[in-house]
Amino acid sequence: MSSQTTQPEIGVFGGSGFQKLLEKAEMREIDTPWGRPSASIAVGMFAGKKIAFLPRHGVSHEYPPHAIPYRANIAAFREIGVKRIISPCAVGSLQRHVAPGNFVVCDQLVDRTKQRGDTFYDSPSTGPTTHISFADPYCPELRRLATQACETAGVTMHPSGTVVVVEGPRFSTRAESRWFTSQGWEVINMTQYPEAALAREKECCFVNISLVTDWDTGFSLDSGIEAVTVDKIIEVSQQNNKKLIDVLEVLIASLPPAATASCQCENALEHAQL
Repeated sequence: MSSQTTQPEIGVFGGSGFQKLLEKAEMREIDTPWGRPSASIAVGMFAGKKIAFLPRHGVSHEYPPHAIPYRANIAAFREIGVKRIISPCAVGSLQRHVAPGNFVVCDQLVDRTKQRGDTFYDSPSTGPTTHISFADPYCPELRRLATQACETAGVTMHPSGTVVVVEGPRFSTRAESRWFTSQGWEVINMTQYPEAALAREKECCFVNISLVTDWDTGFSLDSGIEAVTVDKIIEVSQQNNKKLIDVLEVLIASLPPAATASCQCENALEHAQL
């Protein structure tokens, strides 16, 4: 079967600019029981593989973090055949050793969100009560390959770390930020939850690559660093995105078929439903 007729096994979330890098791209309009995703899904070739791409915030960044249609996004990916999801995101640093411009391949997350639909199984009509295992929220095989890809691309990378996910769209108070730092968590973000949990419910492999844009507010107060601003985040984000393209080229080219995966992500529901 040719690459032009196969379904994309790999899905990528990110900024709308990535879509321009796809070869032979076609746009797919998907509707799901949870509504429409953030945008049309672009399907095309990248690094020799057929992939699906979706800007999580919408084409014009119109969806703030708390209003992103997370369930529709994950469901739409799964509907078109995606089984492995790469989820880069911008983050703030909570620790001195994690500097702006660094990447972190997270292995843990802490959920501090408040008002998001975070399960596909929230009523009798959607299926049996489901308790997924979420002790390790990220796919171990994809994490290993993402770490190797960062090393190959020459990016300063931390091979593990915890991301604390806050509701947004506001940034943290200094007190909140100091608390997060005191817990030893490495980075802070507004979108990793419920993306990771929903991907697990759809039995997809899911990996995060955190792109550090700034020092978070509470940490900066104690370190003589100015508090975060949107302008500073945009400046570093542009630099990070260039490095991310190099990492994604290596990572996507290295991904084996989902059928040969060494992880157990595709069996997430096997012992989860009552």
